[in-house]
Amino acid sequence: MHTDPGYEHRLSELDARIGRARLEPAVVGERAAGLLAGRIGCRVDEAHHHLRELAAEQGRPVHEVAADVLVTLETRTVTPPARLRTAADAVTGRRRPSAAPALPEGEPGWVAIVQQVLDALPGRRMLVAPRRDPDGVIVDYEFAAVSPTVVDLSGRRREQLLGRRVSEVYPSIVDGPVWAAWRDALADGQPREVGPVPYVSSDGDTPTGVTVTVQVQPLGPALLNSWVRHDEQTRLTERMAHTERLGNLGWGEWDLVSDTTVWSDELYRIYERDPADGPMPREESEALVLPDDEPVRRQAAVAFGRGETADVVYRISVNGKIKHLRAVVDAVRDAHGRPLKIYGILQDVTARESSRAQLAQVQRQLREHQESLAIEHRLAAQLQQIVLPIPDAPIDLPGIRVAVRYLPAEQASRVGGDWYHAAVARDGSVVLAVGDVAGHGVHAAATMAQLRHTLTALTVTITTDPAQLLSNLNELLYAGDAAAGTATGVVLRYDPATRRLCWAQAGHYAPLHTRAGVTAELARPYGPLLGALSGARYETAGMTLEPGDVVMLYTDGLVEHRSHTVAEGLAPVVARLNRFSAATHPPSLTDLLAELHTANPDDDTCILAARCHA
Repeated sequence: MHTDPGYEHRLSELDARIGRARLEPAVVGERAAGLLAGRIGCRVDEAHHHLRELAAEQGRPVHEVAADVLVTLETRTVTPPARLRTAADAVTGRRRPSAAPALPEGEPGWVAIVQQVLDALPGRRMLVAPRRDPDGVIVDYEFAAVSPTVVDLSGRRREQLLGRRVSEVYPSIVDGPVWAAWRDALADGQPREVGPVPYVSSDGDTPTGVTVTVQVQPLGPALLNSWVRHDEQTRLTERMAHTERLGNLGWGEWDLVSDTTVWSDELYRIYERDPADGPMPREESEALVLPDDEPVRRQAAVAFGRGETADVVYRISVNGKIKHLRAVVDAVRDAHGRPLKIYGILQDVTARESSRAQLAQVQRQLREHQESLAIEHRLAAQLQQIVLPIPDAPIDLPGIRVAVRYLPAEQASRVGGDWYHAAVARDGSVVLAVGDVAGHGVHAAATMAQLRHTLTALTVTITTDPAQLLSNLNELLYAGDAAAGTATGVVLRYDPATRRLCWAQAGHYAPLHTRAGVTAELARPYGPLLGALSGARYETAGMTLEPGDVVMLYTDGLVEHRSHTVAEGLAPVVARLNRFSAATHPPSLTDLLAELHTANPDDDTCILAARCHA
């Protein structure tokens, strides 16, 4: 069909490129045998033997038969050439019926077949058949088949055109350029393109006219016509240009027969090329592809060589910038499967791919951060367990019994700085304390350890006065590292000889006191947060305990929650204390604390309860 030596040369170059992209023969054989074995349920060595038998039957190399088998097994939607069909039939055991002979030109049913084809094809087409006089001279044309979507300027549809003569419907066409093109196309069998030519409808009071270009294609004894209205073409071009701009799309075509290449305006913009320079040579455009993406392009070339539509994303370097392009490439092929025209759509997906890369980087950083946090939280929990061991049973101190319960936050990431102290001082008094360091994590746990150890050292060496103890802790935090932050706390001193209790607080809740079924908050003497002010002053308050009295210290996690007030959170705690102290035979302090639950699962809680002995 094609006699142009230039086309044959370009086709051979294209085949060579596709060939270079193909796998090595040994790899093709192994892959085909593996797929064949999986498809028909045999061993791989049996598949190899079957391939060798096929090659011997067909007189061809084994790797060529293996390549055909790969196409048959991997291709789902593309109809392979006849040679590939033979290999596919040999693999699957099917036999195809022989092709029906072509219909002769005079066959009565051929027009009906053409009409069925037009019904299935998009677009608008008309088949006109010549009408001749007894001498064989063309005197008119008749509408033999019409696409169902055809509507002319006068509103006539297919049903109003079929079987009618052109001279009756469109008298202005007679002896015009389209009429002459029909005559010439029938004479030499070559397609024609006519236009732009004016087309005027004389129906109605006001004639309507448009400009059209008509494509004429000989088809048997008749002529298949399609046309483009230039007013529609203008609107379509504008719509396409707008769509290209919105989608960062461009298109290009390479006609292998005429060796002409056409680029859309957006494709020039994507490649940052001046349209006056024309489309970029293929060698130059291929050189822009990053070397790391060459395997992707090779895979797409192999798919194209099999007759498939290639869809690939790769990167190019243009004027020092990296762009990500998605290319969808297909071809118009002849009856033998050889490409006549290659066309493709390119989309600049740099923004999308950059967003994906940034998202992946953020996800990677997030994972690293989460891993770092997990390590930090484990360290904080270990540090807390080392520094703040919680006794399993009540502690008996002079004149008083103490029980402690620690309620951790539900999330391991919320390990905090809650702490307690319960010990006998050097002067024989008992010092009790509960505190809460602001924040969570390693810093909070480290500050908690610092405060607890300092308080222990102060009660042994310097003082047991609650106000003086808080003052020293305040100066320690204020003068220390800024990362230590602030803290709250309450410190009690109990004299077992006199049963006298005095206390001071630093921005903390006052202790609860229970006697004979009545619970109340103790006085809350003045005292600012620890670490907030230098030289802060702390005041004390005091009372005398009676045997059986219970004093409870706690951190904010026991009563605070964003869904209710502190008073609402405190109410169930007070009610439980009332029942405990009103009981004839009160349960143990351990049982009392076991019935208390944290109000805020996002925060840890420390509770210390002390009961006065007789």
